[in-house]
Amino acid sequence: MMIRMRQVNLRPTAIAIALVCTLISPALAQTAAHPSVATKGKGGNTYDGPGDMHYLPKRDSVDRRVDMFFADWHESMPRSLYGSLILRDILTKGDQLAPPAKGAVLQSANFLSYGRLPAHASTVPSTLSNNQEVFYIMSGTGEITSSTKTVDLHKDIAILMPQGAQFTMKSTGDEDLTMYILDEPVPTGFHPKPEMISTDERKVPIRTPLVASQFTVPGGSGHWAHIVRDLFNTSDGMATVGDVITVEVNPLTLGEPHPHLPGKEEVWLAIDGTSLAFVGPQLRVQHPGMAYMLRPDGMTQHSNINNSDKPVKFLWFNTNTGLSAQRR
Repeated sequence: MMIRMRQVNLRPTAIAIALVCTLISPALAQTAAHPSVATKGKGGNTYDGPGDMHYLPKRDSVDRRVDMFFADWHESMPRSLYGSLILRDILTKGDQLAPPAKGAVLQSANFLSYGRLPAHASTVPSTLSNNQEVFYIMSGTGEITSSTKTVDLHKDIAILMPQGAQFTMKSTGDEDLTMYILDEPVPTGFHPKPEMISTDERKVPIRTPLVASQFTVPGGSGHWAHIVRDLFNTSDGMATVGDVITVEVNPLTLGEPHPHLPGKEEVWLAIDGTSLAFVGPQLRVQHPGMAYMLRPDGMTQHSNINNSDKPVKFLWFNTNTGLSAQRR
């Protein structure tokens, strides 16, 4: 089996090299950000400006375990769900700070997986119990029915299926219906929405910055270069996960490097285009189908760097169970 994740051979374009060298200069590459800076937040960015960055005097002892926080569905064994839906897991239950296995980093969400429903196949009628799921369609055509409501499925359609709603999914085309699936637990006392909710991402406006910032590029939503479209949040019926969004990064731009405090479960799944994931003092090539969660220790920084000539796109979700309640 081909191993798709590798440490970067630093041969990007000359402009990308300049960006990377700026981020990981010798003074920065050996250290991690001071936890206190993670609490700042203005203009849709973590910091007021680059001058707010501070670093600890020594290298983080766990930064060499960065690959444990990455996983790719291409390296996962298949399993079946709802009869005909074939899943390959990406991230699973584990430990946010010390994963027991590769990709076992989730504590709030149950799993993030890639799903495939073969052409003309259907799932059996199913009802979620003590969990809810988000389906984000990548390719193919189909439909999903719950109660008296049916939604056509095609690329960029997102479905939130609440606890207690019976549903079936059908692949109606000659190609497989493919998707990403996020499964979240439902806490005791939670009141789910009465029926499924759908969002057509193509019709969702770009999120505007909370506050104007001189460091955010025109058209960006914050963190320098993130272009955000909202899919679902707690007001739509999410139970444990706070926000589910897509984030685009335009060519030769990058997100603002920043850490997260304990309790922040933030996941970046590459869905279109190949980019560089900057985590701590290291870089990884991130292909479509690969996801990572930032270690929420208040020290490890991260950014997503688009060193290509085309936009890259991510499916992103987060939970905020600790001190780091920051909106992206």
